[in-house]
Amino acid sequence: MEEKVSGSKHVLMVPYPSQGHINPMLQFSKRLCSKGLKVTMLTTIFISNSMHLQSSSLLGTVQLDFISDGYDQAGFHEAASVETYLSRMQEVGSNSLREVINKHNSSDHPIDCVVYDPLVIWVLDVAKEFGLFGAAFFTQMCAVNYIYYCVYHGLLKLPISSLPISIPGLPLLHLKDTPAFVYQTDFYPAYFHLVINQFSNIHKADLILVNSFYKLEDQVVDSMSKLCPLLTIGPTVPSFHLDKAVPNDTENVLNLFELDSSAISWLKQKGAGSVIYISFGSMVCFSSQQMEEIALGLMGTGFNFLWVIPDLFRKNLSKELEKGIDECGKGLIVNWIPQLEVLSNQAVGCFFTHCGWNSTLEALCLGVPMVALPQWTDQPTKAKFVEDVWKVGIRVKENENGIVTREEIQNCIRLVMEKDLGRELRINAKKWKKLAIEAVTQGGTSHHNINEFINNLNK
Repeated sequence: MEEKVSGSKHVLMVPYPSQGHINPMLQFSKRLCSKGLKVTMLTTIFISNSMHLQSSSLLGTVQLDFISDGYDQAGFHEAASVETYLSRMQEVGSNSLREVINKHNSSDHPIDCVVYDPLVIWVLDVAKEFGLFGAAFFTQMCAVNYIYYCVYHGLLKLPISSLPISIPGLPLLHLKDTPAFVYQTDFYPAYFHLVINQFSNIHKADLILVNSFYKLEDQVVDSMSKLCPLLTIGPTVPSFHLDKAVPNDTENVLNLFELDSSAISWLKQKGAGSVIYISFGSMVCFSSQQMEEIALGLMGTGFNFLWVIPDLFRKNLSKELEKGIDECGKGLIVNWIPQLEVLSNQAVGCFFTHCGWNSTLEALCLGVPMVALPQWTDQPTKAKFVEDVWKVGIRVKENENGIVTREEIQNCIRLVMEKDLGRELRINAKKWKKLAIEAVTQGGTSHHNINEFINNLNK
């Protein structure tokens, strides 16, 4: 059990409305609740109606409340464009947030602090209207935040004209290692402005929190802290897989899709380290050609494989290939699964991933080596760290047409599953697992920083 820190302040959590941002903030909320704080977490009305809550008991004592983003029926999909959605979310969301704060302030437990995702920068401005303590919560790795910080403040000039890129605390970076919005600023320009402008009002925040742990990014944290003081409070992985300090905290609670339980019983029939687990998240949609290469590459390895393909993207895998996977007797395709339960299963020997931060952290915390196939946003930077800094995986290489071939996929998977390099990766993965647990355990850096956050509220 977590020790209680004196004080019962009321913290309002405001995430950016997507699963990859909501779950880390929810995990942080549960840890704060275990220390005696009252926490209310906001989700948009659409998200609250559409996301699958695994079990209300898994929320612990975290309370849920709701805010409008102006698109209550279908969320982002109602908007005519990204720009339209973000603009309306700020306009409607600001007023909706004021109503929520006023409601709680007229109750027995008024709001003392707002913890917000900097992708919704306007939340901090609203919090300061009420004179509230405001803490920024970056759900991404520190290295990515630091790159965006450097771009915003002109420390990294765009377009990039000199290679490799040298930023204190980071390894030397090539274009393929930088976030997509940095090396291709016209790629979703609205998102480029969104991630860069996270720092436009950060000086008003009372604290900056980052979902990472110190030893994972020590050089980055040290360098960025000289310009922008921050506290690492991660990894925000359910406590059962780390220090076991938060009761009943075994799995991420919110999911975009219905879970398929067949995968777990299938895994139980497989030998230790014999299965490749493949998931590219909820947003990556590959072309039919790339799906074919992945499918043939997986079958060509001869290993068992569990492949998560959301039904929305299943259309890009031909019926012939799907039938071939079924008939080969080695593969299982599912819509969505409890990922932590899969990664912690002894049958899984390798994680073929897009390197989303939540997936990467989960693999690190569970000691699972990776094959990285980053696609966009900040995934290339994470893949760089997976391969060259943490040395827990291999990044596949695209051909001249931007396709990762079946031969490349087979080769990388075999290196991880069979070869001497794979044994080294597994040793390194176990090292990071141990350090992740150490960070959140009493006396660890994240444990200390969370207590520092709470103590700041009590001043």
